[in-house]
Amino acid sequence: IFSIGILVDDAIVVVENIHRHMARGGKSLREAIPPAVDEVGGPTILATFTVIAALLPMAFVSGLMGPYMRPIPINASAGMVLSLAVALVVTPWLSLKLLRPHAAHGDARAGAHGEAHGEAAKGRLHRLFAKVMHPFLSGDRAPRRRRLLFAGMVALVLLAASLAVVQLVVLKMLPFDNKSELQVVVDMPEGSTLETTNALLTELAASVATVPEVQSFEGYAGTSAPINFNGLVRQYFLRSGANVADLQVNLVDKHQRTRKSHDIALAVRPALDAIGRRYGASVKVVEVPPGPPVLSPLVAEVYGPDYAGSRRVALALERRLRATAGLVDIDTTVETPAPREVLVVDRERATRLGVDQATIANTLAAAVGGYDATFVQDGASRYPKPVRLRVPTADQAGLDRLLALTVKGGQGQSVPLSEVTKTLRTTWDGAIHHKDLLPVVYVTGDEAGALDSPLYGMFDVVGQVSDHAVAGRTLGQFFIRQPADTATYAIKWDGEWQITYETFRDMGIAYAAGLVLIYLLIVAQFRSYLVPLVIMAPIPMTVIGVMPGHALLGAQFTATSMIGMIALAGIIVRNSILLVDFINQSVADGRSPADAVIEACAVRAQPIVLTAVAAMLGAFFILDDPIFNGLAVSLIFGILVSTALTLVVIPLLYYVLLSAKQARNASNGERTT
Repeated sequence: IFSIGILVDDAIVVVENIHRHMARGGKSLREAIPPAVDEVGGPTILATFTVIAALLPMAFVSGLMGPYMRPIPINASAGMVLSLAVALVVTPWLSLKLLRPHAAHGDARAGAHGEAHGEAAKGRLHRLFAKVMHPFLSGDRAPRRRRLLFAGMVALVLLAASLAVVQLVVLKMLPFDNKSELQVVVDMPEGSTLETTNALLTELAASVATVPEVQSFEGYAGTSAPINFNGLVRQYFLRSGANVADLQVNLVDKHQRTRKSHDIALAVRPALDAIGRRYGASVKVVEVPPGPPVLSPLVAEVYGPDYAGSRRVALALERRLRATAGLVDIDTTVETPAPREVLVVDRERATRLGVDQATIANTLAAAVGGYDATFVQDGASRYPKPVRLRVPTADQAGLDRLLALTVKGGQGQSVPLSEVTKTLRTTWDGAIHHKDLLPVVYVTGDEAGALDSPLYGMFDVVGQVSDHAVAGRTLGQFFIRQPADTATYAIKWDGEWQITYETFRDMGIAYAAGLVLIYLLIVAQFRSYLVPLVIMAPIPMTVIGVMPGHALLGAQFTATSMIGMIALAGIIVRNSILLVDFINQSVADGRSPADAVIEACAVRAQPIVLTAVAAMLGAFFILDDPIFNGLAVSLIFGILVSTALTLVVIPLLYYVLLSAKQARNASNGERTT
């Protein structure tokens, strides 16, 4: 879909030029096609390869986003090569076959009328551009007007780019997709019973059931939901224990509801969070990510010399995140201290009573886990059935009844377990997490504020950590790599930020590589190092359309928006190549630079506008797609604004370059004479 608009550009340029040559009159269709194709063949080939040069480096984006993006540059580049071959071979042949009746009809109506009509259309464009360009080409104030125009373009580029700085355009990795499911992940305090966890899950389900868009839901207490896209990377499928639960929420089809799944998640989160707080639980509303999943959209990894100290820092950082507006679903990997009762054998007393440790351990194991005393063969089963002895479940609720059990002493007497054991009350040891062999404590969260991008919430906390001590310590902060030295406490920011950084870094490198390739292609064609700079001048002007377009539609600037900007670098250069090539032809025919500029704008405006409209129409098909909305916005508004500016700015820039060249040649000629 992305390629629909740009694939027809080559054919549009060829057919339009054939039509222009026919409108001149004096030639048959068969005679007009070869010179028409030859005239635009070179610029068309160059323009096609500039688009490929802009797109193809994106195929080398690394990281998790690589597989998502690679099909776009590869398929689009292959399509451009095929479209060029079709435009230069098939399109002229089809023009000969399909336009022959039209040409014959024009001849029957006395070609002069058709020629007059073409000249009239050309005359209107010529008068329009003469009126627009004349103040910048002639007169004493023309140089000053040109400088003001160029300065205005630079100011507009800076102003458009600043929309991201003032947060009128929100930066995000990928926008939320409109999925048909949500997942509610529940973490009760360690030591909670399964019954308490199930009671919380029941309340959460009752709250979710009141949402009109919910079709069904399944609850899983003490275990995880079946593995899904989130569980694959966030490892939810490994969750088990009495204190964990999952609620899988299925929504009605997106065509049967007005709210998107992300809006529903935002709406239900406050009520679910309030229910969870009553139980002291962490309740997270998790959406299916549109791209590579991460542990959480916002992740802070705490490193330090002492794991207990790292836990204290993580808990203090968690409190700071909770106090930050817009951050939700905040949690840590620090477990709640859970009480534990440990039975220790009193060896001295057990020895005096003639009770060995194995007997004590086996008795407790049989009481709690059961003991297969014998087996029964009923004649119907293939295998014998065990007869298991165990203490009733009610008697396992407390140690008093278990310790009342007796074992046989050395003299044959019954000895209660309470006589040969001691009870130590302590807490369970918490899990120690590692990443790349370094002990780490995770603090996770998400953004649900007005900006709805975890990057802004993260950098808000980054500023707070820089200005204030956390748990009485000044923390180092790392954004790209883990700290090399864990002798001091530090934070490594991860999550969506890490993928965003890696993706935009690689795409920025791809963008720069594309610009270098475009520059080299144009240098090879025009045999000049300055002309490519003029031809590539519209590339930064795409920002004037892209950023305000996102702000106007309320769209976030995402990775797909960046793909659109990279593609624009190749698409918009096509217009400059057509203009500069025609100006060169006109100057070679003896026209002055000023007349050549006006003539180029008048003649090339029609194919330039047609190719721009075709590319914009192709982008309209993906404008309502949640993921590729940014790509469509970039193409539509970038092409719209930069095309309009290209028809004015590029001819004027090239006029300045030609005038300076002619002045130097005249000066050199005078010195020679």
